[in-house]
Amino acid sequence: MSDKNSPAVRWGVSEEAARLHAEALVCDTTLPWGPGYENQDTALPRYPASGVDFVSLTVGHDAWNLPTTIHHLADVKARLEAERDKYVFVRSVDDILRAKAEGKLAVGFHFQGSEALEGDKNLIGLLYELGIRHLLLAYNQKNRAADGCHERTDAGLSRYGLALIKEMNRVGMILDLTHTGYQSTMEAMEFAEGPVMFSHSNPYALKEHPRNIRDDQIKACARKDGFIGINGIGFFLKDNDVSAENFANHIDYVAQLVGPEHVGLGLDFVYYEDQMFRKAQANPERYPGEGYSKDASGWRYVSPERLPQVTEVLLKRGYPESEIRGILGGNFLRLAGQVWK
Repeated sequence: MSDKNSPAVRWGVSEEAARLHAEALVCDTTLPWGPGYENQDTALPRYPASGVDFVSLTVGHDAWNLPTTIHHLADVKARLEAERDKYVFVRSVDDILRAKAEGKLAVGFHFQGSEALEGDKNLIGLLYELGIRHLLLAYNQKNRAADGCHERTDAGLSRYGLALIKEMNRVGMILDLTHTGYQSTMEAMEFAEGPVMFSHSNPYALKEHPRNIRDDQIKACARKDGFIGINGIGFFLKDNDVSAENFANHIDYVAQLVGPEHVGLGLDFVYYEDQMFRKAQANPERYPGEGYSKDASGWRYVSPERLPQVTEVLLKRGYPESEIRGILGGNFLRLAGQVWK
């Protein structure tokens, strides 16, 4: 008789998939974490319960000014400090490995956009000291650094954007190109030193959405020894299908195109569903056109609970354990080890 409390039973997967998922170091590069987001008290515990070992929180956003961002960052850091029995605040790869060994969730920080810097590249070094380990240039719309992927133009980087990249390279912050316009991403990958990543982006070839990235972007990222984290929001997945099979299709596409060492997880899980729908409805310039459902029922997400099933699907498709471990988290860890200082 099977143990009702075993990972295989709890996750609804085979013993082999449960063992691999539990042993692997599982990293999710994107979890939105803004001030006042609903359901935050219950969101983080879902990650270790699903076998996730590291998650990076969005603690900065193009829509927030610098004071709001700093206060929010301080609040989140204080929560993690108050719950050190559950969480390890991440400054290094060793912190992630230590959290895994201690049975805790490793939690990192990132920014989705650079507008909170208010045009001051010298804040990059300070933010790195505060724990920000990757940063997007732009979020959907044009800002001082770059065009966003939903901007009507497709201009490249500004001189300020180039200066930001140079400073990020200097301090060891990962350049993240998700949400950023096509031309800006291509210029950034040509200009940047060392690896870059698309922390939560899907292949345009499988789903034609302006938020998704084209084959030449994926190939350019791989040439930089970079990383593409597959996004779990249904709009960016083929047919708005958030099954483990379909999520794995997007992993498989990138793996077949540039190699499994360049793909991983960036769920972008929206645990505040109703609030996100209202926010998108109130900001049509940021979430434009037919790419975002006007009906709340059309918003679907891959939750962390689905990740053990993704491991099962990859096993069934014949991926070797070594490649699955890389996809689940090893590939991100390699990139972080190359860039973080």
